[in-house]
Amino acid sequence: MQATINGKTVTFEEHDTILEAARRNGHFIPTLCELHDIDHTPGTCRVCLVEITRAGNREPTIVTSCNTPIEEGMVIRTRTQKVREMQRLQVELLLADHDLNCATCTRHGDCELQDVAQFVGLQHSRFHRDEFPRTRMVDTSSPAIVRDLGKCIRCFRCVAVCRNEQGVDALVVTGSGLETGVGMRDNLPQGASDCVTCGQCILVCPTGALGEKDETERVIDYLYDPDIVTVFQFAPAIRVGFGEEFGLPAGTNVEGQIIAALRQLGADIVLDTNFAADVVIMEEGTELLGRLREGKRPTFTSCCPAWINFAEKHYPDILPYLSSTKSPQQCFGVLAKTYLPEKMGIDPSKIRVISIMPCTAKKDEAVRRMLRIGDTPEVDLVLTTREFARLLKREGVDLRSLDPSTFDNPYMSAYSGAGAIFGTTGGVMEAAVRTMYKVLNGHELEGVVIDPLRGFEPVRTATVDLGGDIGTVKLAMCHGLKGVRTIVEDVLAGRADFDFIEIMACPGGCVDGGGHLRSKKHYQLHARKRRDAIYDIDRTKPVRQSHNNPQVQRLYEEFLGEPLSERAHELLHTRYIRRKKEISQTIHDIWREITMSTLVHSEFDSTAAQSCPNGFQTSRKGRNSGS
Repeated sequence: MQATINGKTVTFEEHDTILEAARRNGHFIPTLCELHDIDHTPGTCRVCLVEITRAGNREPTIVTSCNTPIEEGMVIRTRTQKVREMQRLQVELLLADHDLNCATCTRHGDCELQDVAQFVGLQHSRFHRDEFPRTRMVDTSSPAIVRDLGKCIRCFRCVAVCRNEQGVDALVVTGSGLETGVGMRDNLPQGASDCVTCGQCILVCPTGALGEKDETERVIDYLYDPDIVTVFQFAPAIRVGFGEEFGLPAGTNVEGQIIAALRQLGADIVLDTNFAADVVIMEEGTELLGRLREGKRPTFTSCCPAWINFAEKHYPDILPYLSSTKSPQQCFGVLAKTYLPEKMGIDPSKIRVISIMPCTAKKDEAVRRMLRIGDTPEVDLVLTTREFARLLKREGVDLRSLDPSTFDNPYMSAYSGAGAIFGTTGGVMEAAVRTMYKVLNGHELEGVVIDPLRGFEPVRTATVDLGGDIGTVKLAMCHGLKGVRTIVEDVLAGRADFDFIEIMACPGGCVDGGGHLRSKKHYQLHARKRRDAIYDIDRTKPVRQSHNNPQVQRLYEEFLGEPLSERAHELLHTRYIRRKKEISQTIHDIWREITMSTLVHSEFDSTAAQSCPNGFQTSRKGRNSGS
């Protein structure tokens, strides 16, 4: 089938929209709400306008290309004067209701709304937000994510990815007309909602309406305080995803440049979360073997904090099935404040552990009250990939110009190939199998790569013969939370016969975590290249099993004793809590009354601000609420 776009004949497939056909044939049409990777085409932004003339008609009409099917013989023009004028008007209207304090926005210079305004040729706006004095809420109640509704353009991508891709369904559309917006289910603040802080909503947000809670200022405070010893760690997926922030191809391994950059910033000690991943395998693998021998099946992995949040908030009955081993981030943190100062002769009270993670939920994990050494947090703060990039840029550090450096700490920097593959779906499972096989059989698994555990299907299963007294085990892996509900419900109903289940909340695993580079895509392009790079690291490492990491062996010999020892259990294991909300209508009505009486106010002043519960703030003074 054929049509014409801007005077050129193009072919298209049945059920294609105009936008899909144009995109496939190299014709650019701006969009702000459509995101084909999450099957989201609501047509709310009205920016993807085109002029069409249908076969047999003479009069052209203006339509939105994202949800208008292309037809045989249709003539399409994307850049007529009328189209450009209407696009400019639509962008003007979006900006009229938008917080234009762009200089302080985390998306400054990387904002889709700014890009579209440039594309349509908008040079000035006839409308100003002061003419529409409506207060729109800023929700800072979550330790990980900030929602600034003054920057929301109501594209509803966040709602789509939360509901359709992740299956969490914490975000909902609220209000109508000019009051339409995005809110949390049950009208709760984000910190008290069913949100699991996976951050996938941030990846698809076109503006600064959704972002991580920025902690770069605290890092600078630590770096320039002479009484503090800064210990940095960075996750497996960081080294293969961070270079994109500086224009390098997806999957470029910049481990050496990251070490050099941190030292240039003034970091005292630079170590690797991969070391802690190897430690996790020693603990979790031993724990799993014990459970299998006791007939306790299945065991779920516990490395992903968004998955832990999901279990605690949505399916608390599954908590007894979770491994008690802490995540690599937290195992690193507790060892950096106990084992490391003992070996290096440092006062533990002076140490501040800073994590660089591809994950927003790691911020949430770091403040959990059960992940503390007395009153001291195991990890002091977490930077996402994006925050770390902003920190380097504001400090004048260009990653591309740095010569690679290497780790030189003899205690917590070495890692195996098994530790590296933690960053992708199936990696934790494969790493665990490598070590459990050695424990059970006394010799290494022949052929370290376990192909049945590798793949990108959302839910995968495999059967592996571990040998010894365990024999064959049935494994399952799920990345992206949409498929987790079925697995969890099958386990609770007794329909599943798995022995070990790995869950990664983000599609692709940590290689496409919610803290990575924001772009108009989902996991299929960048995450695959990052995953391949992680497998390349594993393939080239001289040590590919966690139990063969010499620094891990030394840790157990000199400090922990053996996996699951009393000391190891005290430092490296945790507990979980039930956080599922059973909201009665009375509580719901009281909460709504509180929020509405606070946010809908004739003059929102400091007194009203103090009465806002759970971190709610307003972005400006005004007379009404946007949601």
